[in-house]
Amino acid sequence: MLRPSFSSTLLASFLSIVAILGAAAVSGWLDLESFARDSRRSAAALLELNSDMQQLAERTVDFERGARQYLVHEEISFLERSNGARAEALAALARIETQLADAAPLASRWREQAAAADAAVAGDTTAIPLELRSRTAATALAELARLNDGLAQTVRTHIIDSNGKSLDTLDQRREQLTWQILGALALSVVLAALTGWWLLRPLRHIERSISDLGENRLNQAIRIGGPADLRRVGKQLDWLRVRLSELEANRNRVLRHVSHELKTPLASLREGVSLLADGVLGRLTPEQQEVTAILEHNTRALQERIEQLLHYNAIQFDSRRLDLQPSALLPMVREVASELQLQAQARGVAIDIVGDAPLVRADPGKLRIALSNLIANAVGFSPTGSKVRVELSAQDEKVLIDCIDDGPGIRPEESERIFEPFFQGSHPDERTSKGTGIGLAIVREFIAAHHGKVSALPVERGAHFRVELPHAT
Repeated sequence: MLRPSFSSTLLASFLSIVAILGAAAVSGWLDLESFARDSRRSAAALLELNSDMQQLAERTVDFERGARQYLVHEEISFLERSNGARAEALAALARIETQLADAAPLASRWREQAAAADAAVAGDTTAIPLELRSRTAATALAELARLNDGLAQTVRTHIIDSNGKSLDTLDQRREQLTWQILGALALSVVLAALTGWWLLRPLRHIERSISDLGENRLNQAIRIGGPADLRRVGKQLDWLRVRLSELEANRNRVLRHVSHELKTPLASLREGVSLLADGVLGRLTPEQQEVTAILEHNTRALQERIEQLLHYNAIQFDSRRLDLQPSALLPMVREVASELQLQAQARGVAIDIVGDAPLVRADPGKLRIALSNLIANAVGFSPTGSKVRVELSAQDEKVLIDCIDDGPGIRPEESERIFEPFFQGSHPDERTSKGTGIGLAIVREFIAAHHGKVSALPVERGAHFRVELPHAT
């Protein structure tokens, strides 16, 4: 099945959105051009109609004036002027009638009255008395004036209606254009949202998969959908997951084998040293007893180191498996202090707990182990009669746990190395009870698993450790 790449999908989406918006813009531009063309044509027609109406009115006045002058003076020039004005008026009337169908009845009556006036003016002067001709012509000419008023009103009404229709058309085109633009924008948003979903969903999956790899959650296969190149990235991540699983399994297997291979001869060595120390093979001289004691001490220390290494490896693996839930720190710290009370009393050290803090999202069991190691480390290094102070507080979106003791302190150059496994600083002998050297390393592992951090702050006397954890909200 052919699947587009991330870049081609993004480009196709961009071009589709441009095409949609461009089509809406071109359609709106064509509608605007069509409306402008129709408006210009309509305006020209209305202007011509208004001009013809004005010419009709002027030529009617000329026709009337020429007719009256001919009836008075009976000079042929007046009659010719009257006939010319009538002909121009009839031409203007014909144009009005062509453009305005509603003017046809009035135009027909105008022609009838114009013909009657012309007949009265140019009729036989011997057969029809002048007075009768004058009255007939005056009546016909007066009717022409009234008909002109009617035609002018019809033209004005037509112009008003035409302008109203133009405005209605404009509103209709504007509404149509608005809906086209809104439709184009909505379609573009939908297309952009679908493209974003198509592209961002696998990216979020990749992000979660990388986080799982970082958290050592390697038991679930990684399958990424979406574009072809992102699917290839998913296959590479799954290959990396398999490789990390193999490396983790090999590491654990090597540790088990090494511990077994070391413990077996070490047990034999300790057994032999014990036999020597017990005098089974004969009484030892004082020098031999001293050497035997050194051998017994070192073999015991070596066995403890092997067990510590295995224990720390198990702690590292277990620190990533958290059962997070809202947890109150103050009761937890009090419980830890109560559990360490016998150790503190044996050292003559008091544990003071002050302050309070908001809830944190934590695995109570693992956070209790981290706090226990932190406070136990402070108690172990504190001199007799001193105090270990545990302060709880909040700062911005973080919860702070400060553990302060009056012990020998930490050298500035060792403030980071102190959290390394089996590193005990430059003055481990100042501690009455020897430690394993992994307590603070366990604290850092568990606190980091909770998305927090632990650090050693510089102080003039003693040691000051600060744990920072995010709020539960």
